Amino acid sequence: MLVKDRMTPNPITIKPDTSFTEAFRILRENKIRHLPVMDKKGTLLGIVAQTDLLHASPSSATSLSIFEINYLLANLHISEVMSRPPITVPEDAPLEEAARLMVQKKIGCLPVLRNGNLVGMITETDIFKVFVEVLGGEDASLRVTVRVPDVRGELARVAGVIAKLGGNICSVARFRGEDPEHCFITFRLEGVDEETLVPTLTTEVEEVVHVCCTA
Repeated sequence: MLVKDRMTPNPITIKPDTSFTEAFRILRENKIRHLPVMDKKGTLLGIVAQTDLLHASPSSATSLSIFEINYLLANLHISEVMSRPPITVPEDAPLEEAARLMVQKKIGCLPVLRNGNLVGMITETDIFKVFVEVLGGEDASLRVTVRVPDVRGELARVAGVIAKLGGNICSVARFRGEDPEHCFITFRLEGVDEETLVPTLTTEVEEVVHVCCTA
């Protein structure tokens, strides 16, 4: 799955001379948390997040009057608080590359580029939605997590055991644990029930860690 498959296309943008109050209004009215900042030529200059605006707001302990605060914020331009240069991702990058960048850079959103031009935005919420889909959080299925040796062919072997029991694998995810010699595999299954699956799996893997039905 690629970034372009999950991004929000044609995002709302603002200019560097947009005021603080105007940017905050746009975020609130459109129920979004990030705004790309573009110059007149359409070049991406930076990105401003709702948290950037909150951090730039005067403290509640300030001695300024409400009129002074409003005046200061109305004259504060986005160019003064935006993050630059923006961290971006190409539209044809794998979705996991976008997730890796967000984790590595500790950010919640990435502008998406095509040939250097802004075409969309991908957020942590978009990533979470895919994660939920992979683990079957929205569809009725049997979800089972097993602990197995981290060796070549182990995933295929366990999948074969499930297939022999009549199970259909809807999705699968592999996770590393603290032990480098073992890993965890989570299957989302159809066509087999817990009573049939678990006794057999228990004899085929090192541990059946968790089993549940999702709906």
